[in-house]
Parts: sequence; structure tokens; C-alpha cells
Amino acid sequence: MRIRNRLGALTVAAMFLGTICGCSDSEDTHGEGEEEGKATEAVCPTTAAPTYESFGTKFMDDYCTRCHSSTLSGAARNGAPEGHDFDTLDGVLLVAEHIDEYAAAGPAAVNTIMPPSDPKPSESERYQLGEWLACELQ
Repeated sequence: MRIRNRLGALTVAAMFLGTICGCSDSEDTHGEGEEEGKATEAVCPTTAAPTYESFGTKFMDDYCTRCHSSTLSGAARNGAPEGHDFDTLDGVLLVAEHIDEYAAAGPAAVNTIMPPSDPKPSESERYQLGEWLACELQ
């Protein structure tokens, strides 16, 4: 009984900390209570295609790596799932479809689940994110 009470208290504490920082607490509960995002069906533009250097790095630094960084662990990740690290292109590409469904925009969807707290990207930046991910996944 004591263990169950302690586990319950730890769960509540983790949820509280995730709410304070604005980050989700695990992949299983990512977006819990919210509708799942959907694929944006964004396409890579044929001219002036965004690249990791011209768009991706800054976008991830501005909106994502405060929780999703390989340099963070434990509580410092603010609940971001392990393995969802966006401080390298390889890290982004591992879960690019997930990023698209939670944060990007395109003709089929505008996803605003992530990031859950300010600063948040504009809708225009979300469309650019969708295009950039489409370019990287070609």
C-alpha cells in the first residue's frame, strides 16, 4: 500500500513538473487529453527549399531543444521522451513523422500540440517546418 501511495505521489509530481515547464512527460502521454496530430502532407518546395542550416537548426533551438536535447537527462528534460532529441539532424530524422504530427503545418493539417508553452512558432513557421521535414525525408 505504501509503495502504491509513493508511486501515485511521484506520478502527480511528474505531471506537475511537466505542466510547469510546458513539456510532456513521456511518449505514451505525449499530447494526452488532446487530439492526436495528423500528417500534414507538406511537400518540399522546388525552389528555395529549406535546409537544416537555413531553417532547421534555428527552429529547433528556438522552440524544441529546451526539452528535446541530447545534452539533457532526467528532470532537466522536463518530461520529454528519451530519444526525442532535436539538437542534431539525425535526432530530428529519427522522429520526423512525429514532429510533423505534433508541430508542423501543411495542406492536410496545422498541428499545434508542441510546444505546449511559450515561445511557440507562428503558423507560418509551422508551414516552413512541414516543408523542411518533407525536404529532409525525400
